[in-house]
Amino acid sequence: MQSMAATLPLTALRTAFGERLREQHPLARYTSARLGGAADALVLARSADELATSAQALWDLELPFIVLGGGSNVLVSDAGVRQVVLLNQANQVVFDDQGVWAESGAGLGVIARQAAAKGLGGLAWAAGIPGSLGGAVTGNAGAHGSDTAAVLELADILHCTQGRQTWTAEQMAYGYRTSWFKAHPGQAVVLAARLRLNPMPEAEIRSAMESFNAYRRLTQPPGASMGSMFKNPPGDSAGRLIEAAGLKGLQQGQAQISPLHANFFLNRGGARAEDVYALIQQARQAVKDQSGVELQLEVELIGDWE
Repeated sequence: MQSMAATLPLTALRTAFGERLREQHPLARYTSARLGGAADALVLARSADELATSAQALWDLELPFIVLGGGSNVLVSDAGVRQVVLLNQANQVVFDDQGVWAESGAGLGVIARQAAAKGLGGLAWAAGIPGSLGGAVTGNAGAHGSDTAAVLELADILHCTQGRQTWTAEQMAYGYRTSWFKAHPGQAVVLAARLRLNPMPEAEIRSAMESFNAYRRLTQPPGASMGSMFKNPPGDSAGRLIEAAGLKGLQQGQAQISPLHANFFLNRGGARAEDVYALIQQARQAVKDQSGVELQLEVELIGDWE
């Protein structure tokens, strides 16, 4: 597919963002699966304030954009992205004795490990999660019986029409792997968040982290993936359903449904996003035929898919 970069007002973008603008910029390096084509325009944001001014400038230009943080839970099309990609590299982290404030581009797993070193509990479940804090706040990331909603105290957000605001966890309208942000895409950006943590002996926190990480190593495959591909249906497991449909280990090109856990789709080296997408379609249809269940993506599709 040919680039549609000419449809973007590049002169206006160059004026607004200067050296922070990248044109025809490859995105695969910013994703955990190492997949996807180029962004016609990518804007770097290196602080929460820079993220806010960048998002506001794009709204003022009436240009749709995608915020990309840690690059997990996303599948970027081989054809690339026609919208502006706002790359969130805002990663300042500040601890106190009751929790942590961090900018939304900071890695959730990094924050969890730093919290453990400071004797602050509540994030042991997050130590192995590769995404950003902003992604966790937006998608209510969770594991091992806990999630972001359980620890979020406040979120600093920028709303497209109402400006900068502070939201509580209740205002986020959290559900299983969803939130107000998921229901209203493009209307607000997470700039930073405060997580409420509790003092605990460091050894106790690290013991829990080691237990969770050991379980993850036993049950989830290493290598380049997007994380869980599908949401778990109520009372069941997407991985179990895909395995029951006989697709565990299925390969398309260099993309594979993991032989270890069927809800993880792997880039075995040199895979294309279209290979992963083909496996997604096969898994959905096979599970529907076998079990009557319509699997819903947990991973977000970004870019051109037609």
